Amino acid sequence: MFTKLFLGLVAALFALFGVISLANPIGMAESLGVAVGGPNGAYELRGIYGGVSLAAALLCAGGAIRPSLTLPALWFLIVYMGGYVFARGFALLLGPAPTSAYIGFVAFEVIVLAGALLCLRAAPRR
Repeated sequence: MFTKLFLGLVAALFALFGVISLANPIGMAESLGVAVGGPNGAYELRGIYGGVSLAAALLCAGGAIRPSLTLPALWFLIVYMGGYVFARGFALLLGPAPTSAYIGFVAFEVIVLAGALLCLRAAPRR
């Protein structure tokens, strides 16, 4: 039951972020202290943060509803968030730490990764 709730909550958060990113990608980036330039900036943000986040929301929602999608959704979160967490850790070695406004974004990635790992560990073995 925890896994379904976890995936449902993550799906809702991804959907919210995806919709915000599609509607106002420049404002979303600026709220994180990220400056976007060039004619393709908003286009790229809509694709990466809007489109990918909405696709992630669909997969996580599917995993919450359909047992056959639960493990793929958890593995997706582990790989996707694991990549972010790895890159953020590596970035700390290379440059300055993120601002306090950005820490919440990083915390989300770490919490989702940990939650997905816990859910996968608790999943019945086949």
